[in-house]
Amino acid sequence: MQSVFSGDRLIIFGRYPVPGKTKTRLIPALGPAGAANLQRLLTEKTFLTAKNFAAKNNITIECCFEGGTQKKICRWLGSIPLISFQLEGDLGQRMRSALFDALSKGNKRVVLLGTDIPGVSTEILKEAFGALLKHDIVLGPSTDGGYWLMGLKQPTDLFQDIDWGTGKVLEQTLARIRGKGLKVRLLKPLPDMDTPADLKKWRPETGFRKPFLTVIIPTLNEAEHIRSAIHSAKDRDTAVLVVDGGSTDHTVARALEAGAQVISCPPSRALQQNRGALMATGTTLLFLHADTCLPEGYVPLVFETLMGGSVLGAFRFRTDLRHPLIKVFEWGAHFRSAFLHLPYGDQALFMEKSTFEKAGGFPPAPVAEDFFFVRNLIKHKNIRVVMAMGEAVTSGRRWKTLGLFKTTWINQLILAGIFMGVSLQTLSRLYRAPLKKKTLEFEAP
Repeated sequence: MQSVFSGDRLIIFGRYPVPGKTKTRLIPALGPAGAANLQRLLTEKTFLTAKNFAAKNNITIECCFEGGTQKKICRWLGSIPLISFQLEGDLGQRMRSALFDALSKGNKRVVLLGTDIPGVSTEILKEAFGALLKHDIVLGPSTDGGYWLMGLKQPTDLFQDIDWGTGKVLEQTLARIRGKGLKVRLLKPLPDMDTPADLKKWRPETGFRKPFLTVIIPTLNEAEHIRSAIHSAKDRDTAVLVVDGGSTDHTVARALEAGAQVISCPPSRALQQNRGALMATGTTLLFLHADTCLPEGYVPLVFETLMGGSVLGAFRFRTDLRHPLIKVFEWGAHFRSAFLHLPYGDQALFMEKSTFEKAGGFPPAPVAEDFFFVRNLIKHKNIRVVMAMGEAVTSGRRWKTLGLFKTTWINQLILAGIFMGVSLQTLSRLYRAPLKKKTLEFEAP
């Protein structure tokens, strides 16, 4: 049976989330990435609600976004038959263009829906389209004096002389509707998410600001490098957590001086990273080796990489060692990461905390715990590996100590041993023996 709404269109009118440019009034409460992440979550909820409604009523969905590209939007939300982009102008001009364009293409009724209303449901959407069977216009009022939904069935110019962004928007729009003698239906008022006060009413627990990202650094006698690693990780959207395995040098003191939180744990990089993840308050985790520095402006890169969902991210590998052959090794690491989907821990692995929990954390391996963790994710948990723009720069101390070829040879022996079933304890001794005097216990291949 054909739906009464066949031939109608629902326009999702939103913005592609970008830290620092999205939900800017919420940045004081959530931080740039946290505010953008809220926009992402609200848009995903709106889109899922719209998809469920459209599938049952034979309605076409159009995503009309500001920012992003068609490829990025599809990677984020999945396959979307109809994507458009908002034109220049104020909010009224952009809404007018989207609505009138859809009506000019033969759609009987067109409803335009914002993306920052947590209370939107399929029942409300059904009510909105149903209202247009008997009324000229339908509006969904917001509690701040604006509106979050508008539906038309013929081009009607209601967007001039409106004080957009103020509490007068709904009142002025209704005055224009009455002036044209049109019938309007008002839906139930709903709150939107524009200000910290809106957020506090919706989720009172957000009074305590949680970081978007927790950077977890396992350490054991890393006094020489720990400050550089922490400084590279510090950002308005992050908390830096050092998990120390019993250092006997100045690692802990220098980490505290650099502004990191420090907790203690028995010495095992897998155990330390798991302990850090358990203590983390952010929704996203990044595991950073103590001798590695993150690229400048890395938080937006992490955010963008994870937009596709079910993703393990990593940066491109680079070392600070200056040697004619080092580029060959860096290229090999890039090939392994991008084409074999096996980035290592010195590339700053990152993911949503829920992805980490789904994987069960790092396995209790004495060596190559990052290799086992990544392989488990891609083989058994259906997680995609995505390489972020930017490079994580790792100290060249290993190569300086053992030499380029010996270091590479040991790494490959360990990998071969893993596939051949050699005891991990044996492989661990193979790797660490040449480095005992250098206290480089944490250099996994």
